[in-house]
Amino acid sequence: MGNPPRRRAGYPTDLTDAQWQLIEPLLPAPACTRPSGGRPETNDRRDVINAIFYVVDNGIKWRAMPSEYPPWSSVYKHFARWAEDGTVLHICNELARMIRLSAGRCPRPVTGIIDSQSVKAAETVGKASRGYDAGKKINGRKRHVLVDMFGLPIAVLVTPADIRDGDAAQVLLVDCRQDNPQLAMIWGDSAYGGNLIEWAEDELRITVKTVRPLPDQVGFKVHPRRWRVERSLSWITQRRRNARDYERRADYSAAHILWAFVLVMTRRLTRKRPTPRRAR
Repeated sequence: MGNPPRRRAGYPTDLTDAQWQLIEPLLPAPACTRPSGGRPETNDRRDVINAIFYVVDNGIKWRAMPSEYPPWSSVYKHFARWAEDGTVLHICNELARMIRLSAGRCPRPVTGIIDSQSVKAAETVGKASRGYDAGKKINGRKRHVLVDMFGLPIAVLVTPADIRDGDAAQVLLVDCRQDNPQLAMIWGDSAYGGNLIEWAEDELRITVKTVRPLPDQVGFKVHPRRWRVERSLSWITQRRRNARDYERRADYSAAHILWAFVLVMTRRLTRKRPTPRRAR
């Protein structure tokens, strides 16, 4: 059975043909084409991803999916499956590799910047996966994001808000070390100092350096290197689903963050650049 014809793009988050050509080869093969077999998919994958982008960017409930998209239950099943099997992380890694190669850099980052962001959690977030951040006075969850020098994601971890940044960084670095053996240096703020520096050097052979506040600093100021991860956190929260945490599972919350990065990177890769003025 062939896929049903797609509707015309009607929302700002819908994929263009160029964006779809980037994502389609990175998706896993349908079950019906594998040796183990399976049922043919009834929904076009492009429409499924358009629906996921619509949820992430507009912050709606899954059940409030516009009728032009596939049924919300089918879209949510794809979202959950691709979050659990690592598909969305694989898409992020490959898109980031394309951007780095187009900029003349090595495909995998050697230096990263890490930071955290506390967000309020809705009533759908259980007590076991939420906490109170006394410093930010926020009851909810904390996002720990590791990005490269372009602000592109390397790893994402979501924890209760009362988890210390240094403790969460150990889990994050261990998880991403296998896929990023070339990672040699991490920059962060003063919260990533102390025991984390010695632990990362001894266990993972990663150098952790902290960027100290300026001596006369009052309030928030952008620091060298750390502004890149601050910009990445801004990209995340511009997608309204990430302005507050609604997910019951922390890994699904991280998947929303990764899909926000996918939307940003596909637009960057397909952006039309102005034609340079011809020299006289």
